[in-house]
Amino acid sequence: MSAHIPVQEGLAGITGLLEYRLDTAKPIREMTQLLLRGPSTLSEGERELIATLVSHRNACRFCTTAHTAAAELLLGESDTVAAVKADIESAPVSDKLKALLRIAGKVQENGRKVTDADVAAARAQGATDIEIHDTVLIAALFCLYNRYVDGLATWTPDDPAYYRTLADRIVNRGYTRPAGGFPAAAPAMSDARGA
Repeated sequence: MSAHIPVQEGLAGITGLLEYRLDTAKPIREMTQLLLRGPSTLSEGERELIATLVSHRNACRFCTTAHTAAAELLLGESDTVAAVKADIESAPVSDKLKALLRIAGKVQENGRKVTDADVAAARAQGATDIEIHDTVLIAALFCLYNRYVDGLATWTPDDPAYYRTLADRIVNRGYTRPAGGFPAAAPAMSDARGA
């Protein structure tokens, strides 16, 4: 299956789309870098868990696999990520993160599902207003990414090694574009975004 629009050969997921239109890609990359790698009282791993949960619930295979790999690398293990995807309530994460993940899950369904009680519950577990704000924005942003990737039918690799390489790039370089772009003939190393 090929993408609905012509994208650079060998660029998987959102990367081909971002390279297709660099002017729209620039603010997408900048916002992602700020939200997932910028200063925050939420760890990078926690923020990747939010991205993973939303992508998983949206059934976006590329984004789920990419952000699962990134979260696992940041957390140093895979059990927590699997548990969050299976059931937030029994996952081995803090009560604050559970409350934020519940909010992210509601945003994934429909932003209007987030209630005053959800926000109060997050605050009661110690979540700050900026953490609540950023959780909602990360969840909304990943809904956009998931629909962008799936709506244009971009290539989704099957090789787990691809996602390990991608996770390493996401974790160690972030979400910015390399100065020279991406090589067309190296799909295992081609993606920097992965959303």
